[in-house]
Amino acid sequence: MTADQIKKVSIKYFAQNGYEGASLAQIAEAVGIKKQSIYTHFKGKDELFLQICKEGCDEELRFVMEFIESNKTRPIKEFLYDFLLQCIDRYEKYDSTKFWLRTAFFPPSHLNGQVMEFVYDYLDKLEKLLLPVMEKAMSRDEISTLVGEQRATTAFLALLDSIWVEMFYGGMERLQKRLDSSWYVYWRGISSE
Repeated sequence: MTADQIKKVSIKYFAQNGYEGASLAQIAEAVGIKKQSIYTHFKGKDELFLQICKEGCDEELRFVMEFIESNKTRPIKEFLYDFLLQCIDRYEKYDSTKFWLRTAFFPPSHLNGQVMEFVYDYLDKLEKLLLPVMEKAMSRDEISTLVGEQRATTAFLALLDSIWVEMFYGGMERLQKRLDSSWYVYWRGISSE
């Protein structure tokens, strides 16, 4: 139970302050334990951080799989746009999503290699999960065969990246402007309409 409490509190501090700005003393105090007690559950800050990173990756992939499963019958235009909106919503609501995205874009330099393994694994799996959705949409003549499912998927991931970046730097007004413009161009580019 305490290990789970430590991870839950740690996510909040790492999401807000990054690796360097979160201290084990703060985390221990928020959990209601002594700093030394953290070492009963984790070898140190690095192990705690990497474990949370792995779990964050798994949680975000679960979200994607659940989203695909519960929305698989929707038209691709609605499916993709709602997916973007859900990603924005998750970032606003969940410390775990904030932590995952912050870590993906700003990994601690000494853990960069390990963190990027999680990030690339996530991105590869995300692409593999979305590719059959695009293939199905193309078979239903919702996506242009000139574009193809691979290019439509890769371009969608680039659009998603731009949305994530704007969430960090721009605020809601800039984010909405980027979403509206990028989505308009993306959809016109892949649509068979």
